[in-house]
Amino acid sequence: MTFDIPLKADLSRGRPYLAIPGPSVMPERVLAAMHRASPNIYGGDLIEMVAGMWPDLRAIAGTTHHVAAYIANGHGTWEAANANLFSRGDKALVLATGRFGIGWAESARAVGVDVEILDSGKSSPVDMNRVEERLRADRNGEIKAVLTTHVDTASSVRTDIPALRAAMDAAGHPGLLAVDCIASMGCDEYRMDDWGVDLTVSASQKGLMTPPGMGFVWFSEKARQRCLGSDLRTPYWAWGPRAEPTEFWQYWDGTAPTHHLFGLREALTMILHEEGLPNVWARHEALAKSVWAAFEAWGRGNERIGLNMADPAYRARAVTAARIGAPDATRLREWTETRAGVTLGIGLGMALPNDPAWHGFLRVAHMGHVNAHMTLGVLAVIEAGLQALDIPHGSGALEAATKVIAEAVA
Repeated sequence: MTFDIPLKADLSRGRPYLAIPGPSVMPERVLAAMHRASPNIYGGDLIEMVAGMWPDLRAIAGTTHHVAAYIANGHGTWEAANANLFSRGDKALVLATGRFGIGWAESARAVGVDVEILDSGKSSPVDMNRVEERLRADRNGEIKAVLTTHVDTASSVRTDIPALRAAMDAAGHPGLLAVDCIASMGCDEYRMDDWGVDLTVSASQKGLMTPPGMGFVWFSEKARQRCLGSDLRTPYWAWGPRAEPTEFWQYWDGTAPTHHLFGLREALTMILHEEGLPNVWARHEALAKSVWAAFEAWGRGNERIGLNMADPAYRARAVTAARIGAPDATRLREWTETRAGVTLGIGLGMALPNDPAWHGFLRVAHMGHVNAHMTLGVLAVIEAGLQALDIPHGSGALEAATKVIAEAVA
């Protein structure tokens, strides 16, 4: 028996790699921890394990204050925050740096919050002078809270939260500061208490390396007191019983997400008790810089290729948004997935899907359970795709990326 060798090899066989900004790569240890029979939810090991997790959940957000957990995705944590922060008609100032800032604003507006958006566009950081000016103009303190993304998952723009707190303090404004850390938690440095944040939201499926399905809201005592009379709160979204339960079921307002909890317990152990959170931040910093170095090399002499956020100080360490020029970003994503087994993220929110420009953007995730060979492998596949598709690009990308990694671990 003889076989004809195909003219073009399919190199996508083997384990696929998902380089999208969530769900992120899950460690085998997390998957193995979840692979068990259903536990008793009324006593025993599960209840003891959960009691030990709450200090770790506080630690990963950098707070000693309250944390409430929900069976929800990131959009659910927006709604949990909205329901507890606001009464119908309260005013929120939303600082948007991309699609997900706008998304939180839409979520708040849909439940009756009076939302004002300061939109910085899709490729610029928040202008803190503009924020301070707007808050100074709010002489009657109508703005109850300032909402922002730490990292906007679509644009990969990172907001300087200490600078935002400083702008609010300089304006002498009493509003609460609420931060979406859905993309950044466990990836980018974040210190809730030290930075003067009153409320933080996040979810399980990105830096926390656990399947989608759990969301978290951390809130200060000041936020709890300020929001005692909020009338959007419903029994399911109310944070009080979840943060201070007298019975186990109140953590979830019902049945616990048992297997997610086993996975999260393993993930928190890996992050906090084995690698250590500062080392996790340093790893993400190095991997992000290697991706930036590659794109900067590909873009030399070719303005069609570049990073969405020009200033490195405002770039996320969890995900990188880039442009390659329509339709080449879509062509490249299709090639890397079907020919090499690497799935890149779509350019979410950078243009409408029916706009030809939509095909000019993509994202590379480097969040959670990711190491040097995984990120360098993604970059090598992108390089191969650029060559295979005859997409014009500069040279030296892999050399630049590997130099960053070598210097980071020297």
